[in-house]
Amino acid sequence: MSKQSLRILTYNLHKGFNTGNRQFILHEMREALREADADIMLLQEIQGEHTGHQQKHSHWPDCPHCDFIAEDMWPHFAYAKNAVYSVGHHGNAILSKYALQSWENINVSPYTWASRSLLHGVIHIPDTQQELHIVCLHLGLTGTERKRQLQTLCERIDEHVPHDAPLIVAGDFNDWNGQAEKHFYQRLDLKEAFRTLHKRHARTWPSWMPIFKMDRIYYRGLEPTFCECPPHSSWKLLSDHAPLIAAFEI
Repeated sequence: MSKQSLRILTYNLHKGFNTGNRQFILHEMREALREADADIMLLQEIQGEHTGHQQKHSHWPDCPHCDFIAEDMWPHFAYAKNAVYSVGHHGNAILSKYALQSWENINVSPYTWASRSLLHGVIHIPDTQQELHIVCLHLGLTGTERKRQLQTLCERIDEHVPHDAPLIVAGDFNDWNGQAEKHFYQRLDLKEAFRTLHKRHARTWPSWMPIFKMDRIYYRGLEPTFCECPPHSSWKLLSDHAPLIAAFEI
């Protein structure tokens, strides 16, 4: 049986604003994402609603940003709030060219002022009998917070993902001290795509001069064939994070 290729992209959109928060550039972000042409995208800090920005910016979309990005290219998508405030909310999203059979948002917020969640989706891969499990996440800024969130994530995968099912866990890990690596490898047999292929993690933040290894694509039950930050200089003018894209064989 021939293997099927799958392109996965993870990206923190910075709520549609550029690095200095001065310009709303979601339209440019959408075009860049379309050129990357991933089959499945895991997006963080995607704006669901913001009445203040909507009144201020004339080219603010008249629909949720997830719908705006997905239009005509990713027909299956899920958006989940992980931060809610008086003027709106933002969160995580999974956009897919393939059918999203189910999804669930798991609250992992120890603090009311720093809401976080894990978005777990199940995608049917065409021409196969496989169900691909996807977890999109944006972990907290403190070590204590991330440790709890990683524990919850491990429990979620142990209980809801068959060990022989292909699995992707990707997003903005804010993982300064390598906690994720220890949890994932020892407990879940997860590996990171860029590290597998290049022997190190990708530097993705800040996008204009990447130093920190914040964004990652972990996998199980697939074979990575490619993993890079897209080289185009235009990405440096968009979000404060660089995107990370990987190709896998199923």
